[in-house]
Amino acid sequence: MKRALVLLSCILLASPAIAQTPAPSTTTSQAPLSAATESFIQQVAISDLFETASARLALARGNEAQQQFANQMLQDHGKTSGDVRRLIVRDSLKVDVPSQLDAPHQALLDKLSASNGDDFVATYAAQQVEAHQKAVALFQSYASNGDLPALKQWAGETLPVLKHHLEMAQKLGPAKAGAPTVGSSPAPK
Repeated sequence: MKRALVLLSCILLASPAIAQTPAPSTTTSQAPLSAATESFIQQVAISDLFETASARLALARGNEAQQQFANQMLQDHGKTSGDVRRLIVRDSLKVDVPSQLDAPHQALLDKLSASNGDDFVATYAAQQVEAHQKAVALFQSYASNGDLPALKQWAGETLPVLKHHLEMAQKLGPAKAGAPTVGSSPAPK
């Protein structure tokens, strides 16, 4: 009985100290992303979505060179999408990653989808040159001025691949005069 009383007293005396000890945190606090970093991640996601969707069309409708290019785009842009997702998870980044194309890219994909034959070849070539020029500029900017070190390093490491994609795209065929470009609106019908 004495032992039980001593044990109960020890527990009661220790309770206030235990109650005041903060529980260990299981979440890591991540500083909010800058607008530039969030925008970069979102633009990369949309670019990858556009590249993979247009590559699938090129596999079905493009010439042999475009089909080879499209296979490379599926492989490489699939890798960049995976890289970004892994970085987001690893660093617990809070960012909304688009899962659908924005309106300008959807309009481009719609235009490409509606084309066939020589029209498809010219439109795909023009869109790919424009898209990769913009991607190179985007990655160069973030690699130089980005504020998230791991993402900045990744942008710099990915840049040579995108420059190579641009060179490949420039060899796909003549740019079609009047083909809508990334960020422009399609002509009214």
